[in-house]
This record gives sequence, C-alpha cells and structure tokens, in this order.
Amino acid sequence: MAGRFEGLSNLEWSLFEDIFPKPSEKRERGMPHSSFRYVLNTLLYILRTGCGWSDVPKG
Repeated sequence: MAGRFEGLSNLEWSLFEDIFPKPSEKRERGMPHSSFRYVLNTLLYILRTGCGWSDVPKG
C-alpha cells in the first residue's frame, strides 16, 4: 500500500458492507448521515497516515 491513499475499492468495500446497518429511509432531526463507506475511508486514512482529525482533508 505504498503511495497515495485512494480509499477502499469496490471489492474491499463488499467485505465490510454487511457489517454496517442499512440506512433508514426517514430522518426527521439532526445532521444528515454520512455514508458508512466515507466514514470507514476516513478512519483508515487516519490510521495509515497518523494525522489528527483536524488534519483530515475535506472530500
């Protein structure tokens, strides 16, 4: 895994997809949910690079 972090491929995501609950259709209050794939990619980025939460690039 040398080089730039590109996130999970579709094959890698399929291994984790069943672990997360299905998003509910109806949300009334609060912030909208981020996709679980985005959250997992962010966590893996932090673990791989060792950066802090405030240093995570947006997007």
